[in-house]
Amino acid sequence: MALDVETRDQLIATIRRFVNERLRPIEDKVSEEDAVPDSIVNEMKELGLFGLSVPVEYGGLGLTMEEECLLMFEMGRTSPAFRSVFGTNVGIGSQGIVMHGRQDQKEEWLPKIASGEVIISFALTEPEAGSDAASLRTTAIRDGDHYIVNGTKRYITNAHKANAFTLLARTDPNTPGAKGVSAFIVPRDTPGLTLGKNEKKMGQQGAHICDVIFDNARIHASCLLGDTEGKGFVTAMQVLERGRLHISAVCMGVADRLVADSTKYAAERKQFGAPIGNLQLVQAMLADSRMELYAGRCMVIDAAKRRDAGEDVATESSCCKLFCSEAVGRIADRAVQIHGGAGYVADYGIERFYRDVRIFRLYEGTSQVQQVIIARNMLKEVSQ
Repeated sequence: MALDVETRDQLIATIRRFVNERLRPIEDKVSEEDAVPDSIVNEMKELGLFGLSVPVEYGGLGLTMEEECLLMFEMGRTSPAFRSVFGTNVGIGSQGIVMHGRQDQKEEWLPKIASGEVIISFALTEPEAGSDAASLRTTAIRDGDHYIVNGTKRYITNAHKANAFTLLARTDPNTPGAKGVSAFIVPRDTPGLTLGKNEKKMGQQGAHICDVIFDNARIHASCLLGDTEGKGFVTAMQVLERGRLHISAVCMGVADRLVADSTKYAAERKQFGAPIGNLQLVQAMLADSRMELYAGRCMVIDAAKRRDAGEDVATESSCCKLFCSEAVGRIADRAVQIHGGAGYVADYGIERFYRDVRIFRLYEGTSQVQQVIIARNMLKEVSQ
């Protein structure tokens, strides 16, 4: 159920103050130390950021998709690493449980996820399976009242701090493709589950990824998400569809920050005896960036409202992810160009955002995967 307008606006204003007063001042510190301070994480928990999408009856804020996107517009106006701290709890880690979990699973996990007591990650990607999620090789073979899990998951966000994983594994090795895949909730302390080293990344320092390795890991049969095997691929696709709108909103939040910083710099920086903003070619870059920011925000809000109304937005969410992730990359590139040499120097932070936004075109479905999804859905509609 949607918040009333006054409450929604108060929540947005609170997050905006948190971003401006607490997060933006320590962006450089987080990047240099590759860590978000515990005090900031605790403040995020107190603000309810870990439970934005968890239903109210389980201790979350139960926001609509539109409301969540509006908040992500605000969170995007600082380093994306901050959003990653709670991102898996809000999206890909928890939503499988919200959508398809049994009642006992919801009662056990969702209150802890909403409070931030439990950090949950989404273990889908593998060394040989990412965009082609249906080809995953990790197996979970039934053995009495347990499953034996073997395989490696790669580039798993927040894995080093996770207390649990939403795991996608093949329960029927004889059934190729999506039908043999099931989803599980796997506690971090499961014997046979180990973590690889934190990967050194191009950007988003302070957010961490690593391998999750299952070596004859033994989990109880009750860890199966829901009641039926073979539903994992459907769970993954529905979770990712929702997550694409979330990420699209973050992209446009970052774009908003970059447009604002670029405009301010163009108004103040002087060359040839006048602000560079007076130069028409600089104005063209500013205008193109503002245009794409406006278009992306409109797309995200429209798709979010449609989803909240119960419409199928598989195509629209992919359109948003494709456009917004590509647009913020172009906007970041223009921001570097407008700032000139300053855009290439770390002191101004623009080069950091330039690196940070590159991942948006890759995770939760690459741009090329989004193109395939959009085109397939278009052709499917014609053939019906």
